[in-house]
Amino acid sequence: MDAQTIRELQAYGFFFFVVFLVCILYGYCYHLYKSERTGRRDYEKYSNLALQDELNGDVLEKNVKGH
Repeated sequence: MDAQTIRELQAYGFFFFVVFLVCILYGYCYHLYKSERTGRRDYEKYSNLALQDELNGDVLEKNVKGH
């Protein structure tokens, strides 16, 4: 293979890798949106955790064993 062919393959590989990462990002954003909308998680609590960080603060979630 000559250098031009290798550069073309690198460009195609980079393009498809970026498209793959964008799909993963949008899928994760959709997952977060759907989890918040259905009530499984309240991400507003987690964002407030950075502002209200105390040793004796309230526990966000109880640790429940799945037995």
